[in-house]
Amino acid sequence: MYAVTVQFVIQDQKMDTFLPLVMENAEISLTKEEHCHRFDVLTDPGCPDEVFLYELYTDSAAFAHHLASDHFNAFAQATAPLVTEKQVRTYRQVRA
Repeated sequence: MYAVTVQFVIQDQKMDTFLPLVMENAEISLTKEEHCHRFDVLTDPGCPDEVFLYELYTDSAAFAHHLASDHFNAFAQATAPLVTEKQVRTYRQVRA
């Protein structure tokens, strides 16, 4: 498995615009991308301007497919003006 985490910091007063867009991206990813197994959208009440994503794909190629998708590119374009910081980290499953 291939895990992806994304931490967004959203501009003041823009969370109500950002959340429906990220939720739509998550739903489409889960329903239309065969190798997207999980796409959680999380927030912390103590950090009201942050959104954390946890995504799980079969492998890095599946994540590359996600990044090339029309729905991801539409999401990225629509949310770019709303985001002040974005940090993406990726992890590969360790096998014994």
